[in-house]
Amino acid sequence: MSGRDYYEVLGVQKGASKDEIKNAYRKLALQFHPDRNKSPEAEERFKEISEAYAVLSDDEKRRQYDSYGREGVYQRYSQEDIFRGTDFGEFFRGAGFGFNDVFAQFFGGGVGQRQSRGEDLGYRLQVSLEDLVEKSNKEIEVSREEVCADCNGTGASPGTSRQKCSTCGGLGQVQKVQSAGFTRLVRVMACDTCHGRGYVVESPCSHCGGEGVAQRKRRITIAVPAGAEDGLTLRLRGEGNAGLNGTPAGDLYVELSVAPHPIFTREGNDIIVRAKITAVDAMLGTELKVPTLYGDVKLSVPHGTQPGERFPIRNKGLPKPGHWGRGSEYVDVDVEVPKNLSGTQKELLRRFREAA
Repeated sequence: MSGRDYYEVLGVQKGASKDEIKNAYRKLALQFHPDRNKSPEAEERFKEISEAYAVLSDDEKRRQYDSYGREGVYQRYSQEDIFRGTDFGEFFRGAGFGFNDVFAQFFGGGVGQRQSRGEDLGYRLQVSLEDLVEKSNKEIEVSREEVCADCNGTGASPGTSRQKCSTCGGLGQVQKVQSAGFTRLVRVMACDTCHGRGYVVESPCSHCGGEGVAQRKRRITIAVPAGAEDGLTLRLRGEGNAGLNGTPAGDLYVELSVAPHPIFTREGNDIIVRAKITAVDAMLGTELKVPTLYGDVKLSVPHGTQPGERFPIRNKGLPKPGHWGRGSEYVDVDVEVPKNLSGTQKELLRRFREAA
């Protein structure tokens, strides 16, 4: 990994605010995430910007960096500790790929026995306004890692077992000491022999290749809340990737995307619909059949209605999450002025104008 200045890596000024740093990382992370960008340089670039964000988004680590530079950060923190406490998940939920232990995936920082849970996954689910009229269930298909049924997660072929790594003694990590003058730098790094797992598999399971988990497509039912807002993220505990070494599975985050409707427009829990009436109906009044999410209703339009006038229909909007009742539907009236009039019609209108 390069030793470039963290601020330069993210493309921000040294005095940048937390929001500026977060926005810069979000843009770069989505651009260079290896699941999305397959160029050879993407993985290294992603490591670089992730480390820069982990330091600059934490007040204490940022102070250490501003005072002593990158080496000062590494003297105080192990590589795992640099990333500890940084929530990378908020940037990738709904993007279609996993995100939980980003630093563990690339740096081997305490993978294995230190991993507390499986990786979280994200999914974007599109729903319609009709789906939000009441609580509804939607079935989705998710590709995730599950505990291998052949080896029960051990990674070893049936009849064999995995062995504790002799290099790290099962810890999954080793210490490397460097001395520079009066400074003694101790780094905790992933064990090269077991790649941070703490064990080795001499006879790997043929089904999962010794990983202990296997990819599988699973159908999951999502309970969509009535009146849910666009962008609402639902957390399904334990529906993410399986954890290693018997640790709990990660979570599945489902982001709701409300599809545009051909008739209705949404404003919060209210629904807006447009209706056309003739100029004569606007002057004399009329009765309209108006569509709603609950079926057609009749609306009385009074005489003298003006173009663009809005009429409410109570309780025909969407349910209010966490509250009683529903929003309203509002009918915006468009008055159509005829372009082609017969001679008789023109004469009648002239008389009307003279009499007005």
